[in-house]
Amino acid sequence: MTPTLEQGLETSSSLQLELNQQRFAGHGRIDLLRRIAETGSISRAAKSLGLSYKQAWDSVDAMNNLSPQPLVRRQVGGRHGGGTELTEEGQRLIAVYEAAEREHQRFLERLSAGIQDFDHFHALLETLSMKVSTRNHLCGTVSAIKPGAVNAEVTLDINGAPLVAIITNDSVGSLGLTVGAEAFALIKASFVILATEDGGLKTSARNRLCGVIERIVTGAVNTEVVLALNGGTRLTAMITNDSATELGLTVGERACALIKAPHVILAVKD
Repeated sequence: MTPTLEQGLETSSSLQLELNQQRFAGHGRIDLLRRIAETGSISRAAKSLGLSYKQAWDSVDAMNNLSPQPLVRRQVGGRHGGGTELTEEGQRLIAVYEAAEREHQRFLERLSAGIQDFDHFHALLETLSMKVSTRNHLCGTVSAIKPGAVNAEVTLDINGAPLVAIITNDSVGSLGLTVGAEAFALIKASFVILATEDGGLKTSARNRLCGVIERIVTGAVNTEVVLALNGGTRLTAMITNDSATELGLTVGERACALIKAPHVILAVKD
């Protein structure tokens, strides 16, 4: 059997972390931090990596200047005349990078396998580029599942605020939902009903999420209103211009979003 092009293809890449849109830490700088931790000396760390003393300190200074807290500090004096050590922040960066690198490697392995099976690769690309029309993607943790005869009531904790969704029992099983699992709530902006917080209304909508109006964008017919919820999550509502006028909505004032439980779509990461 003649080998195909795809069977010899593989992917390769090195993980690069950026901070405030600037190059922060890659494999080389992380190796330098590891060697500093091992040797207690930037000169010995640089020598073991084939770097000049200046190159090593330039890299350290670049990271220290970008980081909110120093990653490396000099030790002055002492029995051995001083040295260099990692701070707790520097040690934490190494741990974060190593965890991210493991996930990065898993992704590359999946991508390599996909390239060697081109049809699967096509499907993978479609998944990675998939977009949904719902404006609101809220990440939360499943706090309760109440099964019924056909449907189940699933409650998500969204940064301290409960959000209830009604989905089928079959969907609970296929999504693998369990208490404590991470899940996403997808809500179309047009499904969000807005009310002033002091409205005193009683409604059939199961969910009532309150916050501060962060942005109002008025269009030809509809108005987009963005709420900063109490837990810090952003929620977008699309209402008519007449409704926005009647409610007297103003940036900086509080409002509540009313959402019916059947209008909440749940999703999980694959």
